[in-house]
Amino acid sequence: MDNVGIVVEDLDAAVAFFTELGMELEGRMPIEGPWAEKCVGIEGMRSEIAMMRIPDAPGRLELAMYHAPKAIVPEPAVYPPNTVGLHRVMFAVDDLQGTLERLRPHGAELVGEVTRFEDSYLLCYLRGPSGIIVALAEQLS
Repeated sequence: MDNVGIVVEDLDAAVAFFTELGMELEGRMPIEGPWAEKCVGIEGMRSEIAMMRIPDAPGRLELAMYHAPKAIVPEPAVYPPNTVGLHRVMFAVDDLQGTLERLRPHGAELVGEVTRFEDSYLLCYLRGPSGIIVALAEQLS
């Protein structure tokens, strides 16, 4: 897998959120023109992407903000975790509580609670920018 793409309403906020989570901005650029329109199937599209990477590991997130046409925000704007489609992105963290505290100023809100899975993990779901569900897992043993 090369990357997972996520459409966001505020690219700066999403980059700040995922940077605080420990990802690095690999690059940022506008995407537009006939080749892009043909690829995504949207005539007249203009967007900007930010490619985020995990340091010293494979896997990237492509964050995209559409300038034209504007992104469609479905109703309801925030779906529950059991909605069909991309479910969530999970990150392994060393300190779940500390990570939550760092992400809260960036708009992170718990979906449920921090829970313990046996003696193996602390787990939680949280909402980030544009309602994205992010899961955190801290390995205990």
